[in-house]
Amino acid sequence: MSYHTIVIAGNLGRDPEMRFTPSGQAVTNFSIAVNESFTNNNGEKVKRTIWFRVTTWGKQAEICNQYLKKGRMVLVEGRINADPNTGGPRVWNGPDGQPRASFEVTANTVRFLSSRSEGGEAPMQGGGFEMAEMPPEDDIPF
Repeated sequence: MSYHTIVIAGNLGRDPEMRFTPSGQAVTNFSIAVNESFTNNNGEKVKRTIWFRVTTWGKQAEICNQYLKKGRMVLVEGRINADPNTGGPRVWNGPDGQPRASFEVTANTVRFLSSRSEGGEAPMQGGGFEMAEMPPEDDIPF
């Protein structure tokens, strides 16, 4: 038996998008930005953002669509969906012809880390997470 799980915590890059399958099941997608910062060998501070595209299903999809908004912090537990051709992230060419890649996750659990009153403006106090820097929507890779 094989098993894998991924846990990510970050901020939504845009509002969730919900649709329905032909059988009527809700599916909601949203993107999460996770910041990473470190000091490189030259002593320079480096910040980078890793993007994940998350898919939720059923009742959880409806709840995520209703309560999550751009900037809100969430913790997602789920599984990575590898590209069937490469076994890695999904790769495609963007509108500008440049290659793009996304890490795609199907959520088992989504925990809201921002309260409704925060509106995504600030991270939850004491959460230990840094607010992800949000690029313009055109720069989000999916």
